Amino acid sequence: MDEDRVKGSAQQAKGSIKEAAGKLTGDEKLKAEGKMDKVEGKIRNTVGGMKDSVRDAVHDHDHNHGHSHDRTGKR
Repeated sequence: MDEDRVKGSAQQAKGSIKEAAGKLTGDEKLKAEGKMDKVEGKIRNTVGGMKDSVRDAVHDHDHNHGHSHDRTGKR
């Protein structure tokens, strides 16, 4: 799993907590920050998912065509 997916999920959780705290206390600024954190987290999570998909597609292609790469991307 890509690091962006993990960080994105954590950022979404943080945003949910901030948004809920803002609602409970009537703090509109905190509520808005929470919403922004959630949106940024969703974007980061999506980017991480796309990276995973590309990485998986390259791995599947290489596996099906007899190519192998070391960790540096060299053959």
